[in-house]
Amino acid sequence: MTDPSAPRTIPAANAIVTPCIKVCVVEPLSGLCIGCGRTLREIGGWASFSPDARDRIMAVLPDRLARLRQTAPDAFME
Repeated sequence: MTDPSAPRTIPAANAIVTPCIKVCVVEPLSGLCIGCGRTLREIGGWASFSPDARDRIMAVLPDRLARLRQTAPDAFME
């Protein structure tokens, strides 16, 4: 019998890959998170997206973040 108050864990095989680095701050002009580079729509819908859709988004995030660093350097706390 399992304890109903015990925290639930997701088996690793079912885990969703995410670019989240727990720096959740959206730069207001671009609408991009400075931590992961996703839009609020992408963040909110992440779990419902297909693996292919998530992969397509993940592929563009490095370029998004690089452009964001150029256009809004003050948004980054370094």
